[in-house]
Amino acid sequence: MASLPDTNLRPKTWSEYVGQEQLKGNLDVIIKAARKRGEPLEHLLFYGNSGLGKTTMAHVIANETGAKVTTCAGPQLERVGDIASLLTNLEEGSILFLDECHRIHKSVTEMLYSAMEDYTLHLVIGKGPMARTMDIQLPRFTLIGATTKLQLLSSPFRNRFGATFQFNFYELQHIEQILERSSGILAVQLDPVARRQIAERSRLTPRVANRLLKRVRDFATIKGSSIITPEITEHAFAFLGIDKLGLEKGDRKILSTIVTRFRGGPVGAQSLAAACSEEEEAVLEVYEPFLIQQGLIERTQRGRVATPSAYRHLGLKLPNPELI
Repeated sequence: MASLPDTNLRPKTWSEYVGQEQLKGNLDVIIKAARKRGEPLEHLLFYGNSGLGKTTMAHVIANETGAKVTTCAGPQLERVGDIASLLTNLEEGSILFLDECHRIHKSVTEMLYSAMEDYTLHLVIGKGPMARTMDIQLPRFTLIGATTKLQLLSSPFRNRFGATFQFNFYELQHIEQILERSSGILAVQLDPVARRQIAERSRLTPRVANRLLKRVRDFATIKGSSIITPEITEHAFAFLGIDKLGLEKGDRKILSTIVTRFRGGPVGAQSLAAACSEEEEAVLEVYEPFLIQQGLIERTQRGRVATPSAYRHLGLKLPNPELI
């Protein structure tokens, strides 16, 4: 059977979207109130680590409100003409979803201020003494921005969003529900014990859970099994180098480098990245959030420090026995 693309695993309706319950509750109020008033939704800002469902939520909102959604990534908007073309092609009540909005060029971001506030696009035509301004009225639209780096957004930009929501790591039970739904879409039987094994190694992130499910499914296919069993799952994780906490080779390299090379820390992100031959951005966005969430490292003013749990997970002795 041919593999289905990742988009087919994305929830499309409110009832299919599992987890982030408090966030969903607040959004439900905003959506219902806007619908009752007959107005477009307020501009919304989503932030949190990658893979937690920000893009999916934007499309679910579009489906629930019956709005047309236009998607664009921040790095694609380099010139004023790029955003002008995008905004002037929107329809009344439509949704513009800007992913990685912290990477939008500053001049483009400033163009969005008036567009978000009074649905007007202020353009400057020409240069020097011949320059003149032209105002273009835009349809009432909703801008949904998504970012992994909220701190990089300027205050004027952030303040123009009507509501800001943080996406957190999921609970284990919600990851299991997501895996159960995904296994049904992928037409593969998933043993309950195997489902828990995958969930425990998912880094509490739906995107990672679905990726691991597909990899374990590959091993079941090779073995000629129509069911993903606990034995197949353990074999797959051993082959892939994923331990019981969901740490992969790169994660363990970060931990062991802090412990062995920097004597447990503190160490700055730049020094740690150089020692591990990783990009600093990868350390900050890919590895660090989950390691902190698992209590394996702590971030202090002086840098990253390995916790006693990190030593125990690596099977190493603590430098100070009193920390045990």
